[in-house]
Amino acid sequence: MRKLSMRQAVNEALHIAFNSDENVFTIGEDIAVYGGQLRCSYDLLDNFGGERVRDTPISEVAIVGAGIGSAMIGRRPIVELSYMDFIGVCFDQILNQAAKMRYMYGGRVSIPLVIRTQCGAGLGNGAQHSQSLENILSHVPGIRVVMPSNAYDAKGLLLRAIRDNNPVVFVEHKALYKRKCEVPEEPYEVSYESEVKEAGDDITLIAYSAMVDVALKAAKKLKEEGISAEVIDVKSIEPLDMQPILKSVEKTGHAVIVHEAVKKSGFGGEIATQIQEFAFEHLKKPVLRVTAPDVPVPFARNLEVAYVPDEEQVMAAVRTTLK
Repeated sequence: MRKLSMRQAVNEALHIAFNSDENVFTIGEDIAVYGGQLRCSYDLLDNFGGERVRDTPISEVAIVGAGIGSAMIGRRPIVELSYMDFIGVCFDQILNQAAKMRYMYGGRVSIPLVIRTQCGAGLGNGAQHSQSLENILSHVPGIRVVMPSNAYDAKGLLLRAIRDNNPVVFVEHKALYKRKCEVPEEPYEVSYESEVKEAGDDITLIAYSAMVDVALKAAKKLKEEGISAEVIDVKSIEPLDMQPILKSVEKTGHAVIVHEAVKKSGFGGEIATQIQEFAFEHLKKPVLRVTAPDVPVPFARNLEVAYVPDEEQVMAAVRTTLK
C-alpha cells in the first residue's frame, strides 16, 4: 500500500470532502493563494476555485464567526486557525457561540463546523506558536476535540469530523506533517474511539497526538528490558472513550499518561481521575504523568528539545511505577 505524509493525508481528505458535498468550503488566513501555513491546502484553490477556498483578513473572530453562521444555514465550513495559540483571540466565538448554539436552540439548528488548527513544539516556532491547549477546549461542553497521531487517522478522522453535525476542533501536531504511514486511496472514516496500538501485560501507556510515537518507542525499548507495555492512542479527547483504557488498566494494574501539554491542569489529569474512579481496585501503584514542564515553550533549540517529553522520560516513569 502507498504511504502518505500527514500533510498529504489531510489534503486528500479535503479533496474527498469537497468533491462529495458542494456545501463544503474552507476559509482562513493564507489558505488559498499560499496554501496554508503548513501547506495542507496547497492545491485547493486551483481545483475548487475562489468561491469555496477563500483567504481572509487576519481576524480569527471573523473566521470562526463566519464559519458558525454559515454552518447554521446548512453549509459545512472548514475554517483554519493558523496556530492553536490563537484560540484566545476567538474564544468567545468557540465557547459561547459554536459550543452553545445547538443547545440554546433546542436542537433545531446544527453546527457542522470544523476548526482545523495546529499545535505543538519541536519546530522552533517560539512560545506563542507552539502550545498544546487542548485541555482548555475539552472543558467546554458542546464541542468535540480530535487529535490524530498519524496520517491514516488524520484522513479518516477529518472526514468523520467534516460529516459530524457538531462543531469539531481538529488539532494537527506540526511535528507530524512529514511523517508517513500507509493510507488507502479510497474514502474512509475513523471513529473517535481510543485504540490499542501495542498490546502488553505489565503497564498501560496512554497518549495522544505526537506523544503516541513517543510511547511506542518507549514500549519497544522497554521490551528489551523484559517489560511488556500496552500503548493506547486517545484519538479524541472529547468525546473521550475510556473503555480501552480501563480494560487495559484492569489487566496491567499500572498506568503512565503521556502528553505534550504542561502537567498542571493538563488533560492527563482527567484521564488519571477517571482511572482511579472506575478502576481503582485494579491499580497497584498511583498513575504517573509524563508531560512538558510548567513553563512557556522555549525558542532556543536545546531548550525546546529538553521541553518536549521523550521516550527516556516515559521509560523512567515506567520503571518508577513498576518498582
